[in-house]
Formats: sequence, structure tokens, C-alpha cells
Amino acid sequence: MPEPSFVPLTGFTRYSEEEMSRRVDEFYLTVRRRRTVRAFSDEPVARKIIDRALQAAGTAPSGANLQPWQFVVVSGAKTKQRIREAAEAEEKEFYERRAPKAWLDALAPLGTDADKPFLELAPWLIAVFAQTTGKLPDGRKVKHYYPMESTGLATGILITALHHAGLACLTHTPSPMGFLNEILDRPVNERPYLLLVTGYPAAEVRVPDIKRKALNEFVSYAET
Repeated sequence: MPEPSFVPLTGFTRYSEEEMSRRVDEFYLTVRRRRTVRAFSDEPVARKIIDRALQAAGTAPSGANLQPWQFVVVSGAKTKQRIREAAEAEEKEFYERRAPKAWLDALAPLGTDADKPFLELAPWLIAVFAQTTGKLPDGRKVKHYYPMESTGLATGILITALHHAGLACLTHTPSPMGFLNEILDRPVNERPYLLLVTGYPAAEVRVPDIKRKALNEFVSYAET
């Protein structure tokens, strides 16, 4: 087993309480504006924006620092068409046969259905995969620990980075998603986590009239 190697912590900045409060308030006001959209413009978005957001995602914590994620960025029209056709086939099966009534009732206020035109209209699709195993720098195979949780953390940072840059996102999770491995030629150790659609929202896009829980509805404190 290799000996651990440590270096000094750099880049950490300590702020006054007043500055901390200002910064967290500013961040909250930014992310509070984030909304999922299901209608996208085909207006191009520079690749450098996507690349930088993905670099931000790569800073996420992960089990044993094994960084068990793979992001496949799709912009080609043919590949997007294949993904849409495969996703809509799974969604049609879901809405017509697999989904229990309670689930469909829960989805009803969001107005979703099996038709997914955004998969071709949006300029970028990012297929997110969680790797169950990987390779160390010396070529040895290694099991990844907490790959789904780690990939979820990275995906959350990615969504936030894209929103902060001025783009809209949609998290699309057709089930099952094995078609992504086939279409994108990904190995069996990579499990599809979700398909992230991103770009500018369509003109005059409308979103569901939903409310978010108040702080005291999802936070509790253990003070003793």
C-alpha cells in the first residue's frame, strides 16, 4: 500500500461573518432562479462554456478520490436523433405500460409525456455515466466506491455551473438507459446516470407553476 502524500492547503479563503452572509445570500439568489425547462432554442453555445462547466464538475468530492464519472458531450445531429428515438421508445413504454397510476398522477402537473423534441433541438446533450470500476495510473483495475453518490455530486455542480453561466438545463432519465452505452460506445463498467440537456431556453418558454419547500420543511437541527 502506498504511503499517503499530503501538501499544504492552498486556495482556502476565510471571510468575515458579514462577507460570508453576503456571499451565501448572493449565491442563493442566483440558484433560486434556476428552473428546469423542456423547450430549448437551437441557438449555438460555445464549447468553451461547456468545457469549463465540466471542469467545475470534475472538482466534486468522490469516494477514495477515484472520480468515478464519465461525461460524454453530444452535439452531432445524427447522434442526437438516435438518442431521441431510443429515449422516446423507452418513454412510450413507460407512460403506456410500466408507470403506476400514482407516478403518472405525480407527473401530471409537470405536463410531461413521451415526446422529447428537446433531445434534438438543444445544442448540447451531456450523457453522464457512473463508473463501477476504473484503472489506476499504473494500469491496475480498481473498484470504485460510492460511484452513484459521487457522480451525483459532480452532476449537481455541473448543473449549477451551467446555470451560473446563463444556460438552462433539463435532467432526463428514461428508464432503462442502456441505449446510451450502445449509441455512445461506452464500456460495461459505465452505468448511465442521466442525460443532461443544456442550452438557451426557447423564446417565450413556459414552466410549471410549482413551489419549493420552505426551509423548515426539509431541514432539522440536532442541538443536543
